[in-house]
Amino acid sequence: MVLVAGATGKTGQWVVRRLQHYGIPVRVLVRSAEKASVFGSGVEVAVGHVQNKGEIAAAVKGCDAVISALGSSSFFGEASPQEVDRDGVIRLADEASKAGVRHFAMVSSIAVTRWYHPLNLFAGVLSMKYAAEEHVRSVFSRENRSYTIVRPGGLKDGEPLQFRLHVDEGDRIWNGWINRSDVAELLVASLWLDSAKNKTFEVINEAEEYQESLAQYYGKLSH
Repeated sequence: MVLVAGATGKTGQWVVRRLQHYGIPVRVLVRSAEKASVFGSGVEVAVGHVQNKGEIAAAVKGCDAVISALGSSSFFGEASPQEVDRDGVIRLADEASKAGVRHFAMVSSIAVTRWYHPLNLFAGVLSMKYAAEEHVRSVFSRENRSYTIVRPGGLKDGEPLQFRLHVDEGDRIWNGWINRSDVAELLVASLWLDSAKNKTFEVINEAEEYQESLAQYYGKLSH
């Protein structure tokens, strides 16, 4: 069972679709049951807010893995980068760890360590994402646990596996684009690929070219 947080966002919906494609049981964490209607039947629904530890704890109970596609949508309040990209992800990681979740995968962003990057003008969103990354690495690098942190470029719509990708480490990619569906594919593949465990990397499109699988890109990362 995999819990998807941020499941009703554009990237989160692709994560759910790709999990279903591979026949993996899915539970979604949503703020209201009505929001989950987009998924139809076949998906477990956990109603809760990322500000509420108890609701998160109930959502992660019995899950083997968590995929976070959480992302802020407002400068202030419950949907701000501080509340969602940092504190929400940190709470999710902590409660997942307590519940015995083995693997935690999350969407971050390119340039996440560059506080002076223009993207950070949105209420310090990059700094908030980086703080969450650091926490996830700390919690899920312990014995019998693992993490995968994907730092995509700008997100676009489109079907998965249509582009050759470029991956790098060390936050050296400053711009570029990638399909949300490919970000979702990379996150889902991290559930079973040993080469994806305990990796943090950037990824953007390189050229239009059909891909049989995205597993190869994990093999290009340092070990």
